[in-house]
Amino acid sequence: MSRVYRDAWGIPHLRAGDPYELAFAQGRVTALDRAWQIEVERRRATGTSAAILGPDAVAWDRFARQARLADTAERCLHALDDDTARWLSAYVDGVNAGLPEGAHRAPEFAATDAAWHDAEQHDAEQHGTTRDDAAGLAPGRWEPWTPMAIWLSHHILFAHFPAKLWREAVAERLGPEAVALFAADGPGTGGSNGWLVPADRTATGAALIAGDPHRFIEDPGFYQQIRLACPEFDVVGLAVPGVPGIPHFGHAGSVAWAITNAMADYQDLFRERLWRVDGRVEALGPDGWRPCAAHVEVVEVAGEAPVEVEVVETGRGPVVMADARVPGETGHGQVWEAVSLRYPPRVLRDLGFAALPALLRAKTVADVDRALDRWAEPVNVVLAADTGGGLLHRVAGVVPVRHPDNLLRAVPAWEPGHEWRDRHAPMPRRDIRGITVMANERGIAAPLGVEFAPPYRAGRISRLLDGSPRWSAGDMAAVHTDTLQPAAGPLLDLLAGLDGLGPEAVRLRDRLSAWDRRMDAGSTDAAAYAQVRAEVVRRLAAHPALASLAGLDAGAPEVFRPWLALAPRVAYALESLLTTGLLPGLDRAAITELARAALEDVAARREMTGVRWGDLHRLAPWRALPSPAISSPVDDPGPVDGAAPMEAGLAGDHDCVLSTSSVPGVTHHCARGPAARYVWDLARREGSLWIVPFGASGVPGDPHRRDQHPLWLRGELVPVITDWNRLTLEHTDRGAI
Repeated sequence: MSRVYRDAWGIPHLRAGDPYELAFAQGRVTALDRAWQIEVERRRATGTSAAILGPDAVAWDRFARQARLADTAERCLHALDDDTARWLSAYVDGVNAGLPEGAHRAPEFAATDAAWHDAEQHDAEQHGTTRDDAAGLAPGRWEPWTPMAIWLSHHILFAHFPAKLWREAVAERLGPEAVALFAADGPGTGGSNGWLVPADRTATGAALIAGDPHRFIEDPGFYQQIRLACPEFDVVGLAVPGVPGIPHFGHAGSVAWAITNAMADYQDLFRERLWRVDGRVEALGPDGWRPCAAHVEVVEVAGEAPVEVEVVETGRGPVVMADARVPGETGHGQVWEAVSLRYPPRVLRDLGFAALPALLRAKTVADVDRALDRWAEPVNVVLAADTGGGLLHRVAGVVPVRHPDNLLRAVPAWEPGHEWRDRHAPMPRRDIRGITVMANERGIAAPLGVEFAPPYRAGRISRLLDGSPRWSAGDMAAVHTDTLQPAAGPLLDLLAGLDGLGPEAVRLRDRLSAWDRRMDAGSTDAAAYAQVRAEVVRRLAAHPALASLAGLDAGAPEVFRPWLALAPRVAYALESLLTTGLLPGLDRAAITELARAALEDVAARREMTGVRWGDLHRLAPWRALPSPAISSPVDDPGPVDGAAPMEAGLAGDHDCVLSTSSVPGVTHHCARGPAARYVWDLARREGSLWIVPFGASGVPGDPHRRDQHPLWLRGELVPVITDWNRLTLEHTDRGAI
């Protein structure tokens, strides 16, 4: 019999007799704590979320259907080894066992009744979802492949394949040399900070691993703090609701591990030529015209008419985008062009799930290393350490070997040479000699990718850690929350050289020259810098030199638009654009005049007086709600345990270590930031620390729904509790599973 314990923060600690019973318990407790969240994720993975979330969700559902996410997950399930399949099935059984009670606790299911009412029962029959007229929406039944579909849904865009469409357009319109100007991570990219401090640099004489994954901030949070214990293993870490195990960040007592996005390129886009003949679709490949798999699916939409989606798959992969660039008559009749996506799990029928139970069983870094040899999706950089002094720094995942052009653009499907080879790229690894940092920069994973994060975060973390001879777990919060903005230099240097300004602009220029370059929430200088930066971005995006790139996003699927919109691309490439001489019409004189106009414009705005960065830089988490009235505002949930009401104004910025990203020139609001923070202490696991935004529970009104949020906002951490005597056994029917 398994048991559920809770610590003071409501974090579940599970004990069971074997790994399968434990997987059942993890599934059940997740259904109890996060029922609405995982129902939404199940629907996003199967392309059925618009039936409860409405028209705004249609774009994602269309993409999920076209990309064959659920079908790919089912294929991967059938290819799993028996032991992993049994473990995965136990988790799914636990989810199904817990969902009725979890849905009863979650008011969103009842609130969805009105939205569901207008959606056709067709969707319910196809996807296992029911509606109780008295109680609202009932959660759908999970299949053994559902966790795999959720995992794929979360990570299908992690390799930022839509950026290939952007690079292709830049090369065509501005010239190939201009592509490098925009080769930086953007608003649609997932990243992280992570670092390892070896034993000789810690106060305890044992290694420390710390960091914070950067994702879109969701409410409830993307990560689930949890402990999984049975006679074979005892692991604390950050799970992904709806997925078994602890894949990304875990501490097993004798070994700990953490990851960041490697920024690798392992997905390809192919330009396809298609035509219809005798009721079927054919695609032109290197060997001529070949039949495609094609059928039509129906996306149900709450409050609106259903939407038909044609699902087409060529020999390269599923078609994810129509393109009217070359329509016309050929010897085969009316031909149109589209874009297909080729991605490893679809081709290899492997999501790397066999690595998940192997990670739980790991005792040393050698065990972690072997487990990660089975990792597939997404491609990550990994740091690990054990109590025996073992250290690990490697890349894990699957990157196909193919023509270099495949990495840069959408390649013609009908031209030979772009096929994937029968081997994969070797995964880089390095010996650890001293403090080691991973922050999505062009480092260990450089041979595998194209666009990486600028080196600012990695460099700043290294300098901070080099600043002290000894570190303890409690010291790490100061690194997590560092707000220095090293990317501000090029713009500030440009502004400092301006002359002939009006009096207000001179005062603003001099004020920014004296600014300490820290993006603190209470800083009026940081707010002024952000306003000037935003105005420079807007003016650059409107400049005739970049006019040919405007509107690329308009004709693209909505899911791809963050990678194709001009203003965000300019914002994240600002340093390069301010210092380049590669673009005709944007020489030094033109950029100087543009900066002058931006500074004068901001200086003339009286409403900026006294405005702090935190007044502008507000948290904007993503919520899947059919009715916003059922959730409290994120910045006004009331006092928690005597603390002051939560403040949603944030410190930090995209290139700060405290990476709370906005999109300069578009919005100052923050949608992406630290989805968790952790410190793994290899000397004493109970000396480890962690925090998540909001809290451990996803149930509105639960005491642990938002109790960690004030601490997260302040950059504080809570202790990892490992003493069972300090935990509370749940004395309800939920305690015995």
